[in-house]
Amino acid sequence: MPQLLQSIVDQIDLTTLVDIGITALLIYWLFSLIRGTRAVSLVIGVSVLFAVYAAARAFDLRLLTQILQTLAVVGLFALVVVFQPELRRALDRIGRVGSFNWLFSPSEARIGEHVAAEVARAAAGLSADGHGALIVLERETGLEEVAETGVMLHADISADLMRTIFAPKTPLHDGAVIIREETILAAGALLPLAEMTVHTERFGTRHRAALGITEQTDAAVIVVSEENGQVSLVERARIVRNLSEPQLARAIRALLAPGRGRGPLGGPLGGVVELGGRAPRLADLGRIVRNRSGRAGRGGTIADDEAATPVRAPR
Repeated sequence: MPQLLQSIVDQIDLTTLVDIGITALLIYWLFSLIRGTRAVSLVIGVSVLFAVYAAARAFDLRLLTQILQTLAVVGLFALVVVFQPELRRALDRIGRVGSFNWLFSPSEARIGEHVAAEVARAAAGLSADGHGALIVLERETGLEEVAETGVMLHADISADLMRTIFAPKTPLHDGAVIIREETILAAGALLPLAEMTVHTERFGTRHRAALGITEQTDAAVIVVSEENGQVSLVERARIVRNLSEPQLARAIRALLAPGRGRGPLGGPLGGVVELGGRAPRLADLGRIVRNRSGRAGRGGTIADDEAATPVRAPR
């Protein structure tokens, strides 16, 4: 036994450790990618079939082994179709690693200021009027395919225009507005619903659509509830609820200008959160707006520490 352990230890070198570490990280990343989606049950099903195949080989069940081998050939192509959303999400995340878009956007801060002000003003007005809304802010991931499901506008961003689009009984009020930089790219767009397996029924259709698009892309979505006028911000399948107009404007500015997250996030948001060189996420924004004094909501009766609470969508 000691000789066996010694032979194993002798074969371990730095390259082997690095290889094992990278493989472990890759497996962990793949599992974190599909966590909370329908793909989990599919992976379990594939694992069961693989276990049955291994048992058939071990007990020399030739007929069953041949059938499973034949199914495996077809199954490789079927897996690509079944796991299409997860594969697209994985490739999209890989493509966003090391993005240099900030080098080509010198006016990003100015654009973020203007978009944040107009969107926050539109959301506040829609909340006061009791009208529902779904506003999607495009970031690094292009949303051209989603925009093409609606009516292409290519209009200058305006709070008044957005309030008109979401007015009841208008042709485009049921869909989503897609915003690219300072342009309303499209209205009446259809968004994919969330793929989460549990408790999605407690979210309305607008919130599920917001969760769905943020699961698949890096977009940020503003949702105005038609039932209670509540304004929410969704990013990376997480929700911050009950945002007032100033809170929403500060959060949008931070999300559209990720360079501000490289140090203490104190300027536009008024809080201090160390982000360690990465773009701010909603968990950071929720902590920041809770530290601000003020009121949220139409009636002005909900304090920020109660209203602006980040809620992670169930997995």
